[in-house]
Amino acid sequence: MDQLTQSLEPQSLEREGSSRSAFLSRGLAFLARPSIARWAPIPLRLIVGYGFMEHGYAKLSRGPEAFAAILHTMSVPAPHFMAWLTILTELIGGLAVLLGAFVPLVSLPMAAVLFVAMLTVHLPYGFSSIKLLSVTAGRAQFGPPGYELDLLYLACLAALVLGGPGPLAIDRYLSTKWNSHS
Repeated sequence: MDQLTQSLEPQSLEREGSSRSAFLSRGLAFLARPSIARWAPIPLRLIVGYGFMEHGYAKLSRGPEAFAAILHTMSVPAPHFMAWLTILTELIGGLAVLLGAFVPLVSLPMAAVLFVAMLTVHLPYGFSSIKLLSVTAGRAQFGPPGYELDLLYLACLAALVLGGPGPLAIDRYLSTKWNSHS
C-alpha cells in the first residue's frame, strides 16, 4: 500500500490527530504549571486598570460638564454628581485594579458603571463592539459599539475577584503583612 493510501486510513488519521493533540498538550503544558499560571492575572489587571483610567481621563479632559450633559439627556438623576462619581470610579478604580489594590472592593462600583453603560448606551447596538460602516479615503468608519466590551471587562473583573490579583499586587503584599502580624 502506498504512503498516501495508508495516511487516508481511519486508524492512521486517528493516530495522527491524537499525536498532534498529545504534542500540543505536552508542548503547552508549561503554561499550566503553578509557577507560570500564577502570573495570569497581571495582563488582566493591566488592561482593565488602564482601560478604566483611560475612559475616566477622557471624560475628565473633555470636561465633566460635557459628560453631565450627556447624562442629563439620558434622564440620569443628578447628572453632575453622577458624572463626577463615574469619572472618579473609573480613575480610582482603574488605578486600584492596575496596582492590584482592594480589587474585590473597587470591582463593585466598576461593575455598576459597566452594567449601566451596557444597558443604557450599548445594548441597542447589539453584541459586537465593531460595526464597520464604510471605508472612505482608505480609512475605516465605525458605528457605535455594542455591549461586547462591557461583558469582557465584567468577565475580567470577575476573574480578578474570584482568582485573586496575582503576584506584584498590593492586596497580596497587605495580606502577607496582615498574616505575619497575626
